[in-house]
Amino acid sequence: MNRCRRPRPGRGFTLLELLVVMVIIGLLAGYVGPRFFGQIGKSEVKVARAQLDALQKALDQYRIDTGHYPSAEQGLQALREKPMDEARWAGPYLAKAVPKDPWGQAYQYKAPGDHGEYDLLSFGHDGRPGGEGEDADITSW
Repeated sequence: MNRCRRPRPGRGFTLLELLVVMVIIGLLAGYVGPRFFGQIGKSEVKVARAQLDALQKALDQYRIDTGHYPSAEQGLQALREKPMDEARWAGPYLAKAVPKDPWGQAYQYKAPGDHGEYDLLSFGHDGRPGGEGEDADITSW
């Protein structure tokens, strides 16, 4: 008589099979991980550029109304709150509070600027002047 073999209950994978699967998963993670995290850095730079553009538009509207850009002492906060000595202020020029850059740092504002009537910038991921890649400064000029 031919007996049918029944699988034994509780039979699992061998150690070798588990190791092969773990190596394959590790190789995939090693290949995909850096590419994925590289895209996150690029998107933060794009967000910073978009925020700088929005701040520039708000600064331009402030200038149209008052005839000048906010002073360095007034800073970007003048886009949300009326400075004491601005009779022609017609803001707020931003719907929400002045944003921080994607890395949690305040945008740098200097008026008059070295590159124009004002300088507006983020120091990038490292929070220091200069740098390359994600650490590079993102500027309005």
